Amino acid sequence: MSTVNVFDQNFSIDEEQKNLIEEFSFFDDWTERYEYLIDLGRKLPEFPSEYQVDEFKLKGCQSQVWFTGQNVEGKLVFQAISDAAIVSGLIALLMRVFSNRTAEEILSVDLKFLDEIGLDTHLSPTRKNGLNSMIQAIRHRAQNDIKREATQV
Repeated sequence: MSTVNVFDQNFSIDEEQKNLIEEFSFFDDWTERYEYLIDLGRKLPEFPSEYQVDEFKLKGCQSQVWFTGQNVEGKLVFQAISDAAIVSGLIALLMRVFSNRTAEEILSVDLKFLDEIGLDTHLSPTRKNGLNSMIQAIRHRAQNDIKREATQV
C-alpha cells in the first residue's frame, strides 16, 4: 500500500467505543442515527483503486466491500470502502475502533459498542452478516500477524 491514511488514534479501544456510544446517544431516533452513520461513511479516507479488485473483496457482504490491512511499525492499519452508504458508515466505525492498533489489542477487544448503540437490533440480517464478515476479516488479519511474528522469532 503506497499511501496510508490513518485515523487519529488518541484514544484506547475502550475509550473509542465509549466515544461512539456517546455520539450515537445524541440522536433520538434511528433515522437520525442512520444519517449520522452515512455521514461517517462519507468521511472515509480515499481507498486506493489498485485494491478495488476481487482479491481484496470481502465475502459474506451483500454489498461490495473492499478491505486491506498492513502492519505499520507494529500496528495494523486497515482501509476499506463499500458501494453502499450504510455499509461505508459501518466501516468507519470499525476503522475507528480497530485501525492503528496492535494485533494483540484487536484480538482482546470486547465489542460492546455495537450492542450499546443498538446496531444489533437495527441492522437487517444481511447487513449484520456483512458487519460480522468485516470483524472476522480484521481479527483474521490480526491472527495472521501474530503467527507471522512467531515464525520470525
